[in-house]
Amino acid sequence: MPSALIIGASRGIGHELVRQYLRDGWRVIATARKPDDVNALAAMGAHAHGLDVTNVEAVAGLGWKLDGEQLDVAILNAGVFGPRHDGFPLQTDFDQVMHTNVLAAMRLLPIMAPWVAAAFDKKNGKHGKLAVLSSRMGSLSERNHPSGSLYRASKAALNSVLIDTALTFGPQGVTCVALHPGWVQTDMGGAGADITVEESATGIRHTLATLPASPTATYRNYDGTEIGW
Repeated sequence: MPSALIIGASRGIGHELVRQYLRDGWRVIATARKPDDVNALAAMGAHAHGLDVTNVEAVAGLGWKLDGEQLDVAILNAGVFGPRHDGFPLQTDFDQVMHTNVLAAMRLLPIMAPWVAAAFDKKNGKHGKLAVLSSRMGSLSERNHPSGSLYRASKAALNSVLIDTALTFGPQGVTCVALHPGWVQTDMGGAGADITVEESATGIRHTLATLPASPTATYRNYDGTEIGW
């Protein structure tokens, strides 16, 4: 039975990824910050754990709980947009966005990657996939609008963390990918967004399943098309 880990699965894309993987017979480990959300994930059939990604003790605790895991797919989905204005950023806004979107990744990815590396089977050409939910807004080469500058900076930094992770764990059989989920009808994307949560999650799963093994990080849209760093 294949196994997946979804970090940040209380709602939206993360929750839908859990639902779809469970539906297709995967063993799913999922995290959420609030106890009620953890209980809801467990009721769905996931192995649920409480996790505040900004809490260093909680991150270390998850590493201890899942020590020795072997994962075919691991997805770091937790993230925040932050302020909707582009004015002078408050320290509190900067800390919230950067701690959630970047610092958490710097702590979690080195913990998650060995679990994905454990799924590597060179003889059968099997590579585990380690993904972060990034955004096209984090692209430097494709940027054409300055809106959401703090969020953009955080996602560009997240991409950098993923590239460094690939440099360490890519040679160990871990395929690292930054994923743009599309403009999705979530609390963050709004009701007028282009695609549904179901469409985004379905595309993400297909992209991960068909992504060629690579020792270097890649940057993909949810439908599998490449994005420039």
